[in-house]
Amino acid sequence: MNKNSAKKIGVFLCKRQAALSVAESCTGGLIGHEITNVPGSSDYFTGGVIAYSNAAKAKLLGVKKNTLAKYGAVSAQAAKEMAEGCRRVFKSNYAVAVTGIAGPSGGTKEKPTGLVYIAVADKKSTVCRKFIFAGPRLRVKQQACEKTLQFLLEYIR
Repeated sequence: MNKNSAKKIGVFLCKRQAALSVAESCTGGLIGHEITNVPGSSDYFTGGVIAYSNAAKAKLLGVKKNTLAKYGAVSAQAAKEMAEGCRRVFKSNYAVAVTGIAGPSGGTKEKPTGLVYIAVADKKSTVCRKFIFAGPRLRVKQQACEKTLQFLLEYIR
């Protein structure tokens, strides 16, 4: 994986004296792993949650049960609520959230395997992007992690 994005994120956050937190579902902790592989990340990384189940998304991050029922856990709406809840829980300046279907099963015509939503929140706004990645489960997770770090870096610049 590209360590450069995680390092650049760290440099930017340190300069701004800003904090970051992460809410992960389909990536299972890979994003937090990449962030904490950077020496000095304890200066800006406040923590993360792996909220894999709907119950965890609701209880730990405050994702509305109505959102999960209406749009599903793999949706822009859920990703945005995950990011906003994560920022609130960890009292961070920025939070990123990822939810998706890593496969090889679980996909449908409407929500295919490889579908991932990535959201970034700060105190002003929350933005979300939709991606469809290809490959086996681990590759989908890696691509989602890489794209999350790139998206976060674009956002915070």
